[in-house]
Amino acid sequence: MTLLNDKVAIITGASSGIGRAAAKLFAQEGAKLVVTGRRQAALDAVVGEIEAEGGQAVAISGDVRDEALQARLADTAVSRFGRLDIGFNNAGILGEMGPVTGLSLDGWRETLETNLTAAFLGAKHQSAAMGQGGGSLIFTSTFVGHTAGMPGMAAYAASKAGLIGFVQVLAAELGRQNIRVNALLPGGTDTPASITNAPDATPEVLAFVEGLHALKRMAQPEEIANAALFLASDMASFVTGTAMLADGGVSISRT
Repeated sequence: MTLLNDKVAIITGASSGIGRAAAKLFAQEGAKLVVTGRRQAALDAVVGEIEAEGGQAVAISGDVRDEALQARLADTAVSRFGRLDIGFNNAGILGEMGPVTGLSLDGWRETLETNLTAAFLGAKHQSAAMGQGGGSLIFTSTFVGHTAGMPGMAAYAASKAGLIGFVQVLAAELGRQNIRVNALLPGGTDTPASITNAPDATPEVLAFVEGLHALKRMAQPEEIANAALFLASDMASFVTGTAMLADGGVSISRT
């Protein structure tokens, strides 16, 4: 028996990185998917790979800050597949970085709108689509701003820490409907959005980031997808309101 047999999931930020890995894994575990991201061609490629393996998925490109898109994702899950069981709200950005004294208001707002406000919009429409049938809402947060302060990342940390408070309230609100709500906190992950893959990143930057972790390496997207799978599945049937670290020990390492 696959872990997500006959479940229906929405995954945001599914065109690359953690979201792409989760889309493929969830499909392999039996879920039918509605995936979104900014790049239609990249989404179509993910859907093609899923369908080639016998899975079912629909791609809808757009900006997660757009409430109309969030409503369409939930509506599509129900109209195409008959229900919604899982919302993996994974889309996010590092945003503008640098000292607070030099951070622009536009940069601050863009980061909070993408990482936090979009999560609110997703939860609003996904939880309504789940109704009394229950389900699992998952939000990709981070250790930054939760167990560690990283200079130059004020907007990112504030937006992602805000997700954890949001998750706690949602879990309390939605528990009676058997909707579980959790935040997933990855450590450094080897994705296109990682600072270690920035155009100006050096081998020294990679070595520094790897060295922050107790495991002395970064995660692969598939490893974080596995953690999301746990939260999405019935294996986590009594897990709600948590900030679950999957961070390679970066939160506790001082070596």
